[in-house]
Amino acid sequence: MKILSIDTSSNLCSISILDNTKLVKENILNDTKNHSEKIIPIIAQTLKETNLSLCDIDLLVCDKGPGSFTGIRIGVATVMSFVDSLKISAIGITSLESLVYNVLLNEERPSFICSLIDAKNDNLYFELYSTLSDTPLSIIPAECKNVNEIIKQLKQFDNIRFVGDGAIAHQSTLSLSLNNATFSTHNEISSYSLGIAGLNAFNLSRKEDLLPVYLRKSQAERAREKN
Repeated sequence: MKILSIDTSSNLCSISILDNTKLVKENILNDTKNHSEKIIPIIAQTLKETNLSLCDIDLLVCDKGPGSFTGIRIGVATVMSFVDSLKISAIGITSLESLVYNVLLNEERPSFICSLIDAKNDNLYFELYSTLSDTPLSIIPAECKNVNEIIKQLKQFDNIRFVGDGAIAHQSTLSLSLNNATFSTHNEISSYSLGIAGLNAFNLSRKEDLLPVYLRKSQAERAREKN
C-alpha cells in the first residue's frame, strides 16, 4: 500500500511517502508562514522524487490537530480536495496520537505514553495512552488543560514516557511531581509516524474523519469574547 502522509500542524510542513510501513521519502519545510503556498509544491516534489503520482497513492493520512489553527486547516483542506477529485481513501490522525508512534518506532516501549503539545501560558494539549497491548489505547482522552491540572490526573500512574514540545517545556515540573517520569528524545511531529498511525487505524477499520481537532477556541475568538 502506497501512503501519502501530510502534517502541517506545527512550524514544520512534513510530507512522507510510505510503502506499507517502510519510509520511502520524507521532505520537511520549516516555514510556518508559507504552508498554504508551499504545501502543493512540496507534495509534487516528493511524488516526483519517488516516481509516483497521486493516482498511485492508496491512502492519504492527514494530521488533523491539535496545533496551529491555520496549519491544520491548510492540511485538511488539501487532503479533502484530493479525496474529492481522485476518490482516494483518507484518514485523519491527531497530533497527539502521532507523537505516540514517535516513541513506539524509535524507543523502548514503556507502559504509558503521554503526548504533550504546548498551548502557551502553561496550558497543554495532552492525551495519555496505555501501550500494554499491541495497539496503543487512549485512557485519558485529549484535552487542553493547565500543566498543574494535568499532573493531578497523572499522579495515579507510574513510569510515564512524555513526548512532544510540551514535555520539553515542562520537563522539570513533571520530573519533580510524578514518579519515574521519563522523556522522549523524538519530540517533533513526524509525517512518517503519522503515516504509520494512519496505516494501523486503517487496518483496524477505525472511522477517523478529517474534521479538524482544536480542543480550544482560537486566540482571535478568545480575544473577542474577552472584549
